[in-house]
Amino acid sequence: MSILGTPVVARAVVRLAQLGPGPRVAAEVSFAELPARTEAVTIPTRHGDLQAVVYWPAAGAADPGEPVPVYVNFHGGGFVLRHPEQDDPLCRFLAANAGVAVVNVDYDVAPSHPFPDPVEEAYDAVTWAAGPGHGWDGTRLCIGGQSAGGALAAGAARLALEQGGPAIALQVLHYPPLDLVTPGRDKRVPGRPVMSVPVDEVFDTLYIPSPEARRDRLASPAWGHNADGISGIAPALVITCEIDQLHDEGVAYAGKLAAAGALREHIDLMGTGHGYNLAGKDPALVEHSYELIAKHVTAATAG
Repeated sequence: MSILGTPVVARAVVRLAQLGPGPRVAAEVSFAELPARTEAVTIPTRHGDLQAVVYWPAAGAADPGEPVPVYVNFHGGGFVLRHPEQDDPLCRFLAANAGVAVVNVDYDVAPSHPFPDPVEEAYDAVTWAAGPGHGWDGTRLCIGGQSAGGALAAGAARLALEQGGPAIALQVLHYPPLDLVTPGRDKRVPGRPVMSVPVDEVFDTLYIPSPEARRDRLASPAWGHNADGISGIAPALVITCEIDQLHDEGVAYAGKLAAAGALREHIDLMGTGHGYNLAGKDPALVEHSYELIAKHVTAATAG
């Protein structure tokens, strides 16, 4: 472990990051031209209320006589950075192209809310979204997230399996961290990874201080035998990036999902790194990825 992995240094680094500006999404991939009506909502969870923004499809985009399906989204940020606005482009895209209400959840982050708080909040938010009275059809429910948000979506899907619901039509796991046991220095990456600084040590130290706790199935579903016995889990779309420290664990979990009969598709983006959809270097690739997600959401929620 480097000095970044010590609790004192990790807290200092994250505190500076939390005080700084949020990540900027390149204008080329902001999809600001896509119309969406937004609404602020409050979601009750066992750890307190969360705030969220709902992106509704534009007027005329859906059948006015039928409530639209719902997609619950969890943003990235290494479990420590709280910037749900970075997912505004994806939320707009799905509302416009999949015809769903997208609930973009502002979940609590470490170090004030370490594991398992964020996973439990994610599950509670999904359970809330599946309930009646929100204006959408909670029986046609998808969940997803990128990076840390993808890990929370995977954890919420696992809890839904173990606790008998709610029914999830699709889980979208977009370059998620799924093995917090294996040190980042031991994860091989072809070429030059985007994350050249071992930030995983900082994030993991604050999110799950105990190395033993990182073995939990909700923290590291791709590690060891944690994915044994997941038959019946929500169908999944898994997107991995070749030049990503998290690549192999995403591939491994996709294999576990396939063995359980729960993999809808695994898309491996060659020559692409972590956070590719935020940098704006390849707008065509970002749009293509979002189109694939929208296609799977539409198919999963078809009435």
